[in-house]
Amino acid sequence: MKYDTYIFDLDGTLLDTLTDLAASVNYALRTHDMPEHSIDDVRRFVGNGVRKLMERAVPDGAANPDFEATFATFREYYMLHSLDTTRPYPGIQEVLAELKARGCHLAVVSNKMMAATVELCRHFFSDTIEVAIGENEAEGIRKKPAPDTVFAALRELQNEPLTSVYVGDSDVDIATARNAGLPCISVLWGFRDRQFLLDHGATTFVSSPNELLD
Repeated sequence: MKYDTYIFDLDGTLLDTLTDLAASVNYALRTHDMPEHSIDDVRRFVGNGVRKLMERAVPDGAANPDFEATFATFREYYMLHSLDTTRPYPGIQEVLAELKARGCHLAVVSNKMMAATVELCRHFFSDTIEVAIGENEAEGIRKKPAPDTVFAALRELQNEPLTSVYVGDSDVDIATARNAGLPCISVLWGFRDRQFLLDHGATTFVSSPNELLD
């Protein structure tokens, strides 16, 4: 089946953001005299939004009396350093350009902070990504795996989901696609491995961005 609309996850799908996320997490923890984490730890923590990321990183999570201050430090630091090492995965920009040239509509939905999602898409994908939606529950849009961000993107694109596909790298993305009634393509270059994705219901895989053009 050919798709005319592609809804992409951001972290681990289009962008390798892990190093900047880990650096921001550890800066916040260090600032508040908390133990730091390895990059592999942070890899396991991501996927459910930045608040959940910090709940997993901070000892005792949200119950820690210093949690809110640590979370605020993370947010402030990450907004200043989200472009330090973050880059598109090899081949992503070329594939997005080709999909765009074929007349496809492209959007990003993420559990990353709205401001960071918009800024990263503007910086790296201003010529290809038409709609970028991040975490914005204040507007009544629930974060993934709720389908709200997907539906919001489709509304902005003024497109029907019948010829749309969701592309992501995690169990959250698989569930999001299912909740939105869309097929899901799971990428194998992101933050989760094939077995993890299989265990969470993945059925269709791509091992390189070029396979999205097939």
